[in-house]
Amino acid sequence: MMIYRTLPALIIALTGLIPICAASSPEKLSTTPAPEANIAHGKKIYALCASCHLKNGWGKVDGSFPVIAGQHQNVLIKQLEDIRSRSRENPTMYPFSDAETIGGEQALLDVTAYIARLPVDPSPGQGSGKQLALGKTIYQQRCTQCHGDNGQGNNEALFPKLRGQHHAYLLRQLKWIRDGYRQNSNPVMVEQTKTLTDVELDAVADYLSRR
Repeated sequence: MMIYRTLPALIIALTGLIPICAASSPEKLSTTPAPEANIAHGKKIYALCASCHLKNGWGKVDGSFPVIAGQHQNVLIKQLEDIRSRSRENPTMYPFSDAETIGGEQALLDVTAYIARLPVDPSPGQGSGKQLALGKTIYQQRCTQCHGDNGQGNNEALFPKLRGQHHAYLLRQLKWIRDGYRQNSNPVMVEQTKTLTDVELDAVADYLSRR
């Protein structure tokens, strides 16, 4: 594993409806071996996260807190770094992600390694189920190049795992990306999602929540 050291400088989508994955590669990866993750230490740090994301990392079905269990480690590091640098606005997370609270680079490595190893949520929050065919069509046309045929994402390319995420959380993030609120979004993603209606975004989110 190579440690990912230039996270704040990147513009990588959290979730993508982008036809080309040109921005999926980090600017630079360290050529030195990454330090080993201390899973036991990561578990201790995660106690700070469990009040919102729950002990199992499954968040809340209403989408107020996402499923993070089983998410790709590099994606988790990227998002925590962006929150730390304030390039992703998330005031709720600021006290729980800052180095003064949980520690520096090693702490991020440890806690994300622990989270990535947690079992995924078998019953995430879902939508109405009325537009699943539409959601599948949009996903297959716009998303699979980056997030894979089954929403599995790509750890090395920093594309998150989308399958099994709470519908309400996915829908909120898609709207924020489309409307320009999500500050660390890939500009190509913003361009693609802004052509989609609320109904279409809802359909994609519902489809992914059931994968």
